[in-house]
Amino acid sequence: MKLTPKITIKLIADGGEKGFGPGIAELLEKVNSTGSLRAACALMNMSYSKAWSILKSCEKSLGFDLLTRTTGGESGGGSVITENGRNMLACYRRLERIVAEESRRMLQEQFGGLFPDTV
Repeated sequence: MKLTPKITIKLIADGGEKGFGPGIAELLEKVNSTGSLRAACALMNMSYSKAWSILKSCEKSLGFDLLTRTTGGESGGGSVITENGRNMLACYRRLERIVAEESRRMLQEQFGGLFPDTV
């Protein structure tokens, strides 16, 4: 049997509010690729109102905007990740990679004798 660790990182703000996690990270990446919060929601099968609520809550917890939004009009609206949003996303993804690497090492160290094919 082969074991593989699966760890999800959720950053929690003071007071227990969720500050940042895998869902908002994916949403930001999809906004970055589509240029639209609405299009990102469609790709994630998420309602626009839910995404908007999650985004606003996250921004409030962090104390800065993650997206810059423009309303529709002749050229249409869109969304762009702010510099703080890009930095937050990059730091979060880097932390995920570090934790994944370390958890694989620790799993091998702890369970390798029982399950030699682990990791």
